[in-house]
Formats: sequence, structure tokens, C-alpha cells
Amino acid sequence: MGLIASQIRLLYLNQQRLDLEYKIQLITQTKMGLSQSVSDLMQVGNDYDPESPTTKMLQQRQAKLKVLEQKLDMQMQQYQTRLKMIEAEYQSCQGVLDKNIQKSFAYNAA
Repeated sequence: MGLIASQIRLLYLNQQRLDLEYKIQLITQTKMGLSQSVSDLMQVGNDYDPESPTTKMLQQRQAKLKVLEQKLDMQMQQYQTRLKMIEAEYQSCQGVLDKNIQKSFAYNAA
């Protein structure tokens, strides 16, 4: 790979890394909000009779929020895996770019 191609690839990988980090941050913030909602539902549910329709409805909503939280966990794991792959490729490209630069200067010095 040439110097320019390596540099372009590094810029692309860096952009992908930043995008994934942003998505992970959004998921983390969403999960925090979900946790607060589940906690609020649990507190409200304690005020009602365990057999009341309101309590059952709150329990259903709580279950739906937990399912959503699990889906977010899976999505975050996928993003983290992709991020690790991109970081590994970035390091590899950086090594290739460094070698190309060393060759260019070694060739010019000779």
C-alpha cells in the first residue's frame, strides 16, 4: 500500500472508531435512563396491591424495559467487538505506514 492509500485508510478507520465510540456512548446513556425507569416503576408498584391491574401493568412494562435493556447490551457487545477489530486494523495500517515512511527516507538518503 502506498503512503497516500495508507493515510486514507487510517483516516477512514479513525472515523469508524469515533462513530462506534459515539454509538456505545449513546447506548450507555440510554441504559442509564432505562435503569432509572425500571427503578421508578418498582417504587410505584410497591404502593399498589400486588394483585391489582395497575401492578400487573407496571410489571409488564418493567419486563418490556428489561428486554429492551438486553437488546441494548447485545448491540453494545457487537459495537465493542467491531471497535476492537477496527483498532487492530488501525494498528496494522499504522505499522505499514511507518514502514513506508522509513523506506522512503532510507531510499532518499542512499
